[in-house]
Amino acid sequence: MDPFEVRMRFNSQLQHLNASVTSAQKAAAWAIKYREWDEDLHSCILENLERNSLNNRANIFYFFETLCDVATATQHVQFVRMMEKDILRIVDLVAPEDGSGAANVKVVRKVLRNLARKRYLQQQTVDELEDCIKDRDQIGGVGGTASPEEAMRYSNGNVRVEKRQVEQRIEEDRERHKRLREGIWAVNEDEFEKMRVESADVNQDDSRTAGEEAAEHTQYAHLHHTEAVGA
Repeated sequence: MDPFEVRMRFNSQLQHLNASVTSAQKAAAWAIKYREWDEDLHSCILENLERNSLNNRANIFYFFETLCDVATATQHVQFVRMMEKDILRIVDLVAPEDGSGAANVKVVRKVLRNLARKRYLQQQTVDELEDCIKDRDQIGGVGGTASPEEAMRYSNGNVRVEKRQVEQRIEEDRERHKRLREGIWAVNEDEFEKMRVESADVNQDDSRTAGEEAAEHTQYAHLHHTEAVGA
């Protein structure tokens, strides 16, 4: 397969990423299979972050964690290194400074913390990035912090996001929460004991993240109900 076709197929996979584990794993497996063109494939990721929808940018950012997992397992850490080198640019594309990606700020925080926990990024880097995006969940850069439903309704200032994108985001977030719950119940006794011991070291950031996720889920559910009634 020539490099052009490899890029085209990878672009298609990136554009069709969703909340399912399968879609992310399929794209990661493709990247590893054609790792001799890793720089080209990394550029594909950046290009898709530049031109695709708010939801797709969020899904691609989630994908980085899967890609780093697979790259590390196959000892091809170049993908991790390229992500690390471009992380500031990536964050700016997923949650821009102008507030147009306000709905993605919580996604960015969540994934950054996972990348730091798995040591794909240094904690100091993540702390600095979190500081950079701390006000980016304000609509248009002004006023109070936007709720997830407000952020999804507006892509930039007062420009309304399509209802289809809002509904898609709700469904994908619901799928991720479902997977998280299933993962918790699947933990065996040994892992549970390990988690119990480690839970003593849970810091304030972990607690804040859990609270944010719970609030986000409630607000998205409310938006879904409001849209259904108004339909």
